[in-house]
Amino acid sequence: MKKTLILTLIIFFGCQLAYAEKKSSTCYGTTKDGRLENGWQLPSSGKNFEAYSSLGVILGRNYVHSKVYEVVVAAYKTLESSAPEKVFVYGESGFKEGGRFRPHKTHANGLSVDFFVPVVNQAGGSVKLPISPLNKFGYSIEFNQNAQYNDLALDFEAMAKHLLAIKQAADAHSVGIGVVIFDNSFQEKLFATPTGKKLPELMRFSVKQPWVRHDEHYHIDFEVKCAVGR
Repeated sequence: MKKTLILTLIIFFGCQLAYAEKKSSTCYGTTKDGRLENGWQLPSSGKNFEAYSSLGVILGRNYVHSKVYEVVVAAYKTLESSAPEKVFVYGESGFKEGGRFRPHKTHANGLSVDFFVPVVNQAGGSVKLPISPLNKFGYSIEFNQNAQYNDLALDFEAMAKHLLAIKQAADAHSVGIGVVIFDNSFQEKLFATPTGKKLPELMRFSVKQPWVRHDEHYHIDFEVKCAVGR
């Protein structure tokens, strides 16, 4: 028992030390044409969230700027209290060194993150969106006009709570939110929820029709001061 406790403490403090020694990131250029130094890989899972794909994690498709990392993780921590019964899934973000990130048009400098929409089943329980290689790791999922996909319904209030937590964490870490890209036809439903009605005053939502629908996920471009040059 004593040996187990000592080993656990060694692992814990070793992880804490490794985290503390990680260098802050530096971004260059723009989300469309940029790069990243010292990118931080988002956790593959937590108490109330997980990455969209273990393969995506292995391939290093979930790196972000260190400041964005802090915001994303802090927001999920807040949701443990504000939405304890909900589960969340994040999507792709970028490579450790940034750069072109196919098939995305952005995600080049560590400041872009995709989040898959939270959903509920027919019993009203929060469940994970069924993501697999068969639906392009979630990105080819299509919700109908009633915001339903098979027997699942988009949970707008949970999404609103997540966005509010993101905004609060961003403010606490001096990070801006450039734009939120989400399906134009669903934005009205989002803003009609108790928490969602606050969002239009807190962050900018894209009014342009995106090149892909963005109904199964919402894309956030964060704002961090980047270095000059590329």
